[in-house]
Amino acid sequence: MENGIRDSGVRDDAALTLGGDAATVEAVAREILHAADGRVDSPEFVAAARDAWDNLPAPLRQEIRRFRRHSGPCGRLLIRGLPVGDESRPTPSTADSVQREASVAAAILLMVACGLGDPAAYLQEKSGALVQDVVPVPGREEFQGNAGSVLLSFHTENAFHEHRPDHVMLLCLRADHEGVAGTRTACVREVLDLLSPAARKTLSLPEFTTEAPPSFGAGSKGALHHPVLGGSWTDPDLRVDFAATRATTEEGATALAELGALFEQVSTTSELLPGDLVIVDNHVTAHGRTAFTPRYDGRDRWLQRTFALTSLRRSRGQRPGDVYVLVE
Repeated sequence: MENGIRDSGVRDDAALTLGGDAATVEAVAREILHAADGRVDSPEFVAAARDAWDNLPAPLRQEIRRFRRHSGPCGRLLIRGLPVGDESRPTPSTADSVQREASVAAAILLMVACGLGDPAAYLQEKSGALVQDVVPVPGREEFQGNAGSVLLSFHTENAFHEHRPDHVMLLCLRADHEGVAGTRTACVREVLDLLSPAARKTLSLPEFTTEAPPSFGAGSKGALHHPVLGGSWTDPDLRVDFAATRATTEEGATALAELGALFEQVSTTSELLPGDLVIVDNHVTAHGRTAFTPRYDGRDRWLQRTFALTSLRRSRGQRPGDVYVLVE
C-alpha cells in the first residue's frame, strides 16, 4: 500500500506494517493527551479521540473501515509499527491494573475504537476502564483470563454477555522475555466447510451455556441457553469460550469438541512485538494465547486492551447516563 503503509503481502494473515506514517500517528495521539486533563475514561477524552481519528493517515483509516465492514476470511487485522510512547515504565503486576491517565498507546486505542464504532467496557471487569492492562500476575499463572500465563483457551470475548464486544483490540507495549507468547486466533469462516453436518446442525441449536469469566468476579450471571453458531447459515456468528461454555447434551459436547479440534488445526499465532496492534472481529473469531514464563521483574509482557461496539445504542439500557461503561 502507499502513503507510508506497507502491505505484508500475506493477506491470509491480514498484516499491515506502518511505515513513515508512524510519526504522524504519534503526533496526532500526542495532540489529545491533555484533553479532559488526560482522564482517559472521560466522555470528553473519548470525544477528542473521535475527532482526532479523522487526522490519522488516510490509508490506515481506510483499512480499518474495510475491516469493520467485512473482516475477511480470518476475522483479524494486525497492524505493525505503531508508536507506543514511553517504554521505560515497568510492567504492572496486579490483576486490576488499568490505564486511567492519557498516554500515546491509550490515545491510539481509543482513536481506533472510534473508527470501529465506540469504545466500551464492563463495570464488573477492570472497574469499567476503557483501556485495560493485560499482564501476568503473581499467583495467577493458571488463571484462564488476562492475568494468567498458561495456555489461554480459545474464546470469543465475554461470550456470556448479551452485549459482547464487536471488536477486541490488543496493543503490545512489551513482549515477554523469551518472545514465545503468541496471540492465537481462529475464525469460524475457516472451519465452516470442515465441520461435519451433524456438528454444524448441533452447534446451531440453543443447547449451550456460558458462564462469566473469573475476571468478572463472583456473582456474575451466566448466559441463558444459546447456540454456538447463530445468525446467518452461510456466515454465522460465533459465541463460545472453551474454558466456560458447556453443552447440555451429549451431541453438543461432541460437536463442541469437533469445533475445538478444527480451531487448533486452522489457528494463526502471532508473537506480538511493541507497536503491534491486533484487532479481532469478535463475531466470528476466537482468540487465545500460548503459554509463557513471567519473571515479575518489571519487564514482563504487557498488552493494553480496548473493546469496541459498532452500535452503542443497543446497550443503552445498561449504560446509565449514556456513558461508555455497561453496568450489568
